[in-house]
Amino acid sequence: MPADSVLQIKVTLADVRPPIWRRLQVPADLTLDRLHLVIQTAMGWENCHMHLFSTPAGDYGRRDSELGHRDEREVPLCAVAPAVGDRISYTYDFGDDWVHGIEVEKALPKEPGTAYPRCLTGRRSCPPEDCGGPWGYANFLEAIADPGHEEHDELLEWVGGAFDPNHFDAEDINKRLATR
Repeated sequence: MPADSVLQIKVTLADVRPPIWRRLQVPADLTLDRLHLVIQTAMGWENCHMHLFSTPAGDYGRRDSELGHRDEREVPLCAVAPAVGDRISYTYDFGDDWVHGIEVEKALPKEPGTAYPRCLTGRRSCPPEDCGGPWGYANFLEAIADPGHEEHDELLEWVGGAFDPNHFDAEDINKRLATR
């Protein structure tokens, strides 16, 4: 794979229905620590918790010999998922356990004048930080949709008064990616 290649990846949040996902194009040589930041931005996470990439070559995150995590800062995405169809996973927040599947959909040449990384498309809002993982998120959605639910008002206040689970704005994501 040429050093100036771009990988088109699809990042899908596991165990959430309807699905929440983002289609991104990133430089193939983007290191996993930088990919973590791209995913945080694209999904809407706040980067408040630990994370881990699980790959066929091993687990990568902040180096931790006790846990067996290798240093993500020195490993490019193309080293652990070099081919179309390759899959790795990314777990964010070991308490809530947000697991994301990452699939390489395409390998492309860089387009002149195009800024990478970029978000092409996606679906649905990211769950609020610290809402309890996929099962807590399902309960959260149920509560905010039902004005008679005992936690309705409290949870809406917690998220700032409103939450639209169907909201997605690629243009806003790309603006935030450009400032990273």
